[in-house]
Amino acid sequence: MKDAFGGVLNIVLIVVFLVIVSGILGLLVNYTKAFRMKNIVISTIEKYDGASGCFNSSKDSDCKNKIIEGANQIGYHPSNLRCSVSDGFTKSYDYFCYKKVKTANNNYVYTVITQVDIDIPIINRMMGLSIFQVHGDTRIVSK
Repeated sequence: MKDAFGGVLNIVLIVVFLVIVSGILGLLVNYTKAFRMKNIVISTIEKYDGASGCFNSSKDSDCKNKIIEGANQIGYHPSNLRCSVSDGFTKSYDYFCYKKVKTANNNYVYTVITQVDIDIPIINRMMGLSIFQVHGDTRIVSK
């Protein structure tokens, strides 16, 4: 009987280890997607020099299409993107949040936030979603 409990304990430890490793690998994959999406958004904003079509445009624009196409290519679809409105961020296309910051000489820098798509209720309640966000800034653009 003593050996039977030892076998069950070993199986439980192996299963717990595999669940933890699988969770970490899933988090890393989703973090990589969010990081790549941030880079896609920043490079597109810089390419189009901060054109208004990059943000919340109802009409089709090249900038909007490049951002959505990039998100579809990498499989980035955050389920619950949250923007800190009190900090001046605005949600755009449900893919990213941005804030336009005015610099010297009437130029602007855009701060972009993408979110890691993780929906584990216990982790979300304990840690909050803000640690699962990726931030980045563009170079200075003229619009």
